[in-house]
Amino acid sequence: MMLMTKIQLEGPTLHWDDVNQRCRRKIFRNMTAEGLAFRGHDEGKDSKNKGNFRELLQWLEGNFEEINKVVLGNAQQNCQMIDHKIQKQLIGSCAHETTKFVIEELGDECFAILADESSDAYQQEQLALCLRFVNKIGEPVERFLGLAQVADTTSLTLKEAIQTLLMKYQLPISKVRGQGYDGASNMKGHVNGLKKLIMEDSPSAYYVHCFAHQLQLTLVAVAKENIDCKWFFGHLAYLLNVLGMSCKKIRMLRVAQAEYMIEALKLGEIEAGQGLNQEMGLAWPGDARWGSHYETVMHVMSLYPSIRKVLFRLGRESNSVKALGAQTMLEVFKSFEFVFMLHLMNEIFGYTSDLSNALQKRDQDIVNAVDLLEFTRYNCKF
Repeated sequence: MMLMTKIQLEGPTLHWDDVNQRCRRKIFRNMTAEGLAFRGHDEGKDSKNKGNFRELLQWLEGNFEEINKVVLGNAQQNCQMIDHKIQKQLIGSCAHETTKFVIEELGDECFAILADESSDAYQQEQLALCLRFVNKIGEPVERFLGLAQVADTTSLTLKEAIQTLLMKYQLPISKVRGQGYDGASNMKGHVNGLKKLIMEDSPSAYYVHCFAHQLQLTLVAVAKENIDCKWFFGHLAYLLNVLGMSCKKIRMLRVAQAEYMIEALKLGEIEAGQGLNQEMGLAWPGDARWGSHYETVMHVMSLYPSIRKVLFRLGRESNSVKALGAQTMLEVFKSFEFVFMLHLMNEIFGYTSDLSNALQKRDQDIVNAVDLLEFTRYNCKF
């Protein structure tokens, strides 16, 4: 009789515990898959936003009666599972299980490493490490392995961080058959030392870098060594600073461009049609971002009359420092030197654009790439 009573009492409890666990597992899977933050800055009872995890639990509680019986206030005191420490433990468990699957997928095969440096919200240097290998059905795959905090970005420190991460998962460095790093960092020199250190432990770990990325970096580096190009890119950066990205200045540029388009259409200087005369803006070029300098130069050329009008209007607005900067930039913008360099850089980047696009393709045609390289070299001579 006592045994029967115990079973009758435990049955419903086990059922609701199961509902509680399944509910939380689904929330965790969804939030980790979407990369959402779990915690809010204020998770108190009176908070209007308790963070994604608690808010989602609260929403489910209010919309599903079965879930309402087992979560938050209706859950047993030691089964609420909402403490931030428990959340961190569960997230850590998810990461552990995912990494375990990656290691099992790799098995005893050789692999390549892909590493990149970054900094977190607290400006702490860290190293991200990925593995690239061929899985059991012959597909090349890339899998994230982990992050490691580093004191600096010297080659020896980076090598120790990589080796520590690999050893943590019993992956011998002798199995490394390829290595790839951020090309911008590679140009700085410290990654060259890292490449050499890795190859000392694994001589077959050849360094591979994206040809298109190398082309972009080389063009930018060479251009900045030339005095005239350095002058031009310096003023181009100043132009973007003056125009800024404020809503007011973007609106002024749009209005000026619309006025120019209307006038040009009336004069027959441009044609109307679907896909023509699309709206464009100005964006900061990045040394390590493919085609960004070419895109910025092209947009400045296309928007030249509109930018000139906006600079004139900004210079007339007041006697402020910003207005003085706009007046100064306008004088440079109208100069022969700036206009000449703008057209010259547009031509040079234009010659290399097709080659850069060809080198970025997944299914690279090496014969076509070599032909484009010769064509680019021929054009750049003149």
